[in-house]
Amino acid sequence: MSPSADADHVLRIALLEDDAVLRERILLPGLASYGFAATGMETAASLHRHLAAARFDIVVLDVGLPDADGFSVAREIRVGFPDIGIVMLTGRGDTIDRVRGLSQGADAYLAKPVEIDLLAATLHSLARRMRGVTVAHAPKHWRLDSNGWCLLSPSGCSVALTKTERRVVEALIERAGQLVGRNALIAALTSNVYEFDPHRLDSLLYRLRRKVADACGESLPLTAVHGEGYVLNDAH
Repeated sequence: MSPSADADHVLRIALLEDDAVLRERILLPGLASYGFAATGMETAASLHRHLAAARFDIVVLDVGLPDADGFSVAREIRVGFPDIGIVMLTGRGDTIDRVRGLSQGADAYLAKPVEIDLLAATLHSLARRMRGVTVAHAPKHWRLDSNGWCLLSPSGCSVALTKTERRVVEALIERAGQLVGRNALIAALTSNVYEFDPHRLDSLLYRLRRKVADACGESLPLTAVHGEGYVLNDAH
């Protein structure tokens, strides 16, 4: 049940969180926006039923559960489903709890409140480790990773992408070094090109630049050509 290396593979996430508002209004929509197939659950019993009936790549596990101790659940998953990744997402941020979570089999431990982009990046990073993917000898250009949901810098830094970011990045990478017109980029986002506010494209790419700079400490080599479009100045 380890994550597939296929580019079209969608990571299947079992999200165990007993806070219904956090689960249904924040985490599940947020994970969906980053391309994950996430299923929400509120009890350990429900998680066990789902694990017995379907395949999941990673479990995002809350510690405070109404019917079980999250640390014990992590240990049970690690024994019964050794190929599944485990990310503990909890309000317990003390070092002793982090150590305990990792000792019980968790692959990563994130304290609440957690930003969706950090959770998405953690899930993608864990999936790559589970697949045994390495970037030690990565090509020296900007590219998408093997499943198409992360932008990789020449140094191997990874930036998790939302669905809209991914569509635009795919268009830019496909024609790296060439001008990609604004209408072509907008067409990657919507079928109603002439009803789409072009300022939304500029805002999206501005946020993407900031996101890359914050995550990687390096600039995305993207040049805006006034009134025309954008060029990804990337040498292949």
